Amino acid sequence: MKLGCCYYPEHWPEERWAEDARRMAAMGLSLVRIGEFAWSRIEPEPGRYDWGWLDRAIDTLHAAGLQIILGTPTATPPKWLVDSMPDMVAIDQQGRPRGFGSRRHYCFSHEGYRAECRRIVTALAQRYGQHPGIVMWQTDNEYGCHDTVLSFSAAAASAFRGWLAARYGSIDTLNAAWGNVFWSMEYRSFAQIDPPNLTVTEANPAHWLDYRRFASDQVASFNREQVNIIRAHAPGVDITHNFMGFFTEFDHHAVGRDIDVATWDSYPLGFLEQFWFSGDEKRAYLRQGHPDIAAFHHDLYRGCSGGRWGVMEQQPGPVNWARFNPAPLPGMVALWTLEACAHGAELTSYFRWRQAPFAQEQMHAGLLRPDSSEAEAADEVRAAAAVLADIGPQACGQAPVALVFSYEAAWVIGIQPQGASFRYLELVFECYSALRQRGLDVDIVSHEADLADYRMVVVPTLPIVPEGFAAKLAALDCPVLLGPRSGSKTESFAIPAGLAPGDLKPLAGLTVTRVESLRDGVAETAEGFAVTRWREDAASDLAPELADSEGRGVVYYKGGVRYCTVWPDRALLALLVERMADEAGVKLIDLPEGIRVRRTQTHAFTFNYAAQAVFVPHLGAALPPASWHLDPA
Repeated sequence: MKLGCCYYPEHWPEERWAEDARRMAAMGLSLVRIGEFAWSRIEPEPGRYDWGWLDRAIDTLHAAGLQIILGTPTATPPKWLVDSMPDMVAIDQQGRPRGFGSRRHYCFSHEGYRAECRRIVTALAQRYGQHPGIVMWQTDNEYGCHDTVLSFSAAAASAFRGWLAARYGSIDTLNAAWGNVFWSMEYRSFAQIDPPNLTVTEANPAHWLDYRRFASDQVASFNREQVNIIRAHAPGVDITHNFMGFFTEFDHHAVGRDIDVATWDSYPLGFLEQFWFSGDEKRAYLRQGHPDIAAFHHDLYRGCSGGRWGVMEQQPGPVNWARFNPAPLPGMVALWTLEACAHGAELTSYFRWRQAPFAQEQMHAGLLRPDSSEAEAADEVRAAAAVLADIGPQACGQAPVALVFSYEAAWVIGIQPQGASFRYLELVFECYSALRQRGLDVDIVSHEADLADYRMVVVPTLPIVPEGFAAKLAALDCPVLLGPRSGSKTESFAIPAGLAPGDLKPLAGLTVTRVESLRDGVAETAEGFAVTRWREDAASDLAPELADSEGRGVVYYKGGVRYCTVWPDRALLALLVERMADEAGVKLIDLPEGIRVRRTQTHAFTFNYAAQAVFVPHLGAALPPASWHLDPA
């Protein structure tokens, strides 16, 4: 696995570039990402390019033996461009423009902006497509960051109408699919349809779902335009995009099909702080991050582009954007680096080389401080580089467990949660964590993946069952777990004619007759676990495999397939993992709190995420905090 950093030569005096490059190489770095925010320096005035500084920066880095990842600068259109077409900015859900002064101030649907993007990317690719120092291209930067996937602009509305016309063909078909007879919402033409914001109360959920599908398709097509240009001028050179953590606003599998390597930006401490984790978890993992945050995304993005993936931005110290920003425990930067390697990463790149002394990210740590002295992470990078050199190339085989992930499922549940605490990402993460706590390696895959050779398959929830997926599950000869709300909606966001779980009914052997959500703090008892958040009543000829204290079915089992009618708490998930593993003949490990393992084809990695030393039975030894152990596989 190669190590690298994110570098902004335009931020620093040119006389410093060669020394920076020398120090990068001496630290063990071989990759450097540049250019993704540099449009105003590349083209300071309309049509006038200033390539000289970028030519010299690329040549300086290349001369030091560094390989370059060149980003397209379309995440930061310059002020002159925004002034030339003010309607290119996105409009938020409240109807307000997302103006100039930070970044990502554009609407994916604006044809004028798309044309400008094609122009700048073409100019960049023509100039550097054959440069021997450039080994990868990055399109844009963090699609959707700062809530910018959904735009409610005039450009988006117009593009949406065209998208609907292509999807439905006739307005009568759309009215029937959406159920627009309800509340007299019927349209006479596609031209009458607006985005689903600014309605008096909630808009039609089918309208919202199609708008999310449309917005996701706009991201994918925007990315595809850049990819096609780069491939034409830099054939054979890898292309990536850097995805984000716990982000489902567009279908990353769709973008992943057009790139070579999926990368993501890993900030475990910021994600722990910003998301649903409990106060106890935030205290216990304050300086380490939850043991499954980074791993979850490693496995998710490995499944987004044919198995090739990496980390484009690795947190090296305190960040600037979370509510609270602690420093990593000594050793964590090296641990995060090696964990990426254990999950099969091709690269890990630290954000950033030197902390900026100005502008929005001046409180974000780098490998160097603003005065160019080394920050705490520098020695950890050297330590990780030494380990990587010692163990050599790593590759991951197929994991025993497949976890099926659906971006559309996240949209469906987000549009109609029915219970405020029913969060798709949290449910998927809890299933993943339950598997990892017993020492299992996991592949996170889309519904399109070949599941035939997995020994266990977990579907946390899949409200809309894609065509053919039920048959794919029926053909499996391994334990399958279906979570609540699976098969509960049709393609057009309606309740199936035969009730939930729709196409999955023959597999599950039940019909869901009623659902309810439970407020926070309500727990209904069962033997060894509790029912919280969500439950479904089911009619079935099957006796429940597990029931609550009142005899209401919680888990039903039929021919290797389990259907869970409730939000599974951690105790229930642990029980289900044990039963499925026993049936599959998969060996489990009793891991102490904070300990995780991951296997490559040649090595077994054990990581301690706890803030104290932990005795690890399978090692027969204690691991210090923020440390790791390596064994031949």
